[in-house]
Amino acid sequence: MSNSVQVKKKCNISAGRSDTTVSYLKGPKEYIMYMFKFLYSCISVWSTFPKALKKKFSVISLCRRFDYQELLHNSSFCLVPRGRRLGSFRFLEALQAACIPVILSNGWELPFSEVIDWRKAAIIGDERLLLQVPSITRSVGHDRILALRQQTQFLWDAYFSSVAKIVLTTLEIIQDRVDSLVSRNRLLWNSLPGGLYALPQYSADPAQFPFYYAILGKSPPQQFTAVIHTVTPLQSQISPVVKLIIAVAKSKFCAQVGKFVLPSKHNNKQKEQLLVISFFLLSLSLQTMSSRFFPHDVILTDAVLSLDEDSVLSTNEVDFAFLVWQSFPERIVGYPARSHYWDGSRSRWGYTSKWTNDYSMVLTGAAFYHRYYHYLYTHYIPSSLLTTVDRISNCEDILMNFLVSAVTKQPPIKVTQKKQYKETMMSQSSRWADPDHFAQRQTCMNAFSHWLGFMPLVHSQMRLDPVLFRDQVSILRKKYRDIERL
Repeated sequence: MSNSVQVKKKCNISAGRSDTTVSYLKGPKEYIMYMFKFLYSCISVWSTFPKALKKKFSVISLCRRFDYQELLHNSSFCLVPRGRRLGSFRFLEALQAACIPVILSNGWELPFSEVIDWRKAAIIGDERLLLQVPSITRSVGHDRILALRQQTQFLWDAYFSSVAKIVLTTLEIIQDRVDSLVSRNRLLWNSLPGGLYALPQYSADPAQFPFYYAILGKSPPQQFTAVIHTVTPLQSQISPVVKLIIAVAKSKFCAQVGKFVLPSKHNNKQKEQLLVISFFLLSLSLQTMSSRFFPHDVILTDAVLSLDEDSVLSTNEVDFAFLVWQSFPERIVGYPARSHYWDGSRSRWGYTSKWTNDYSMVLTGAAFYHRYYHYLYTHYIPSSLLTTVDRISNCEDILMNFLVSAVTKQPPIKVTQKKQYKETMMSQSSRWADPDHFAQRQTCMNAFSHWLGFMPLVHSQMRLDPVLFRDQVSILRKKYRDIERL
């Protein structure tokens, strides 16, 4: 076999068709660049070997043993030398592979260095002291290596994984320069979920966001506001919504209760209903489904308990779910769990309410979350998606789950094994009684994932129960005694 045919095969150039000189030379050029990067990586790794290993393995034998991509992803450190094109390419390549960049280019301005602290993700070396690089890398402890690699993955995913994110990051930095009074703190740029999800218009104080409580040593909120979403008029004082308000009002953590009223399909002239009870009650008239997650000024607490009018919860269930949420303030914590799956026959995402061993969503019909997600839902999600939700009067809870999972990269948390969280006898005006309700939710799953460009929902098999839940011990030893009977 001739050398030209061998080169063509290695470069994916067909030997059976006539290629122009340009297209023919393009293949070898890419192959040569690939081999150069591969050889450079082998030399970089080989140079860090002790003398005993250097005698055992030559550079050539090392290169024959490993594939470039495999070597890159299995390396802890990657040398990034001087050179505008080579340096920037290797730098981003190292970030993507969770390989700690070792910068060997004095005076090189790293991308977005105005807001990103690169010393948390890279080793800044001196190109005049190359012989010290092996000892520097060997002196880095295992814990710091793990922290550096985790930071490279965070920075890559948050700011460099797509052209859109690079452009958006650039624009947000410019916006912070223009309006310095409402600019982001460096903590927001260098900690999860990143500066693109921590909107400074909400607050310039990192302590106001749920993601930084642990970093700042801030205690979680001690009270919550219950927001009850209603669409039907109040018929009597023994209706489910009245029972729900009474149960929530008995919680020692409850600060406010808001009863948000939507116009009913069967009674468009419905007036606001105001229930006067022993605590502060909010009564608002809203016109759209998305208004359920509007950042109302009357909501004073960071913790929000979202409820549907036909939800059935006891005071103990409310208290236990809130205590769990205090440990996970950045997530959705609640009772009704749902899941998603990939339908291979239709090549689309599916939505299911079947009870399996895992879940990926906790519906906002009975769930706690941080009020910042109200602001993010209203001001971050495109208006086209909000319009779709309002038009079909459905899927707002799924969209909230998509948003929170995209921000945190974590699943929600289900509490207790309770399955039924609504009244068994639903009225005809209930949107859950609509035969098209389930089909619409299937369509929403694919529309939301198309907007994000990926599926953010994460499956989880974790369920949190009270201590001694269903254990064969005296009921007097259990704090939440009535949860097992519900």
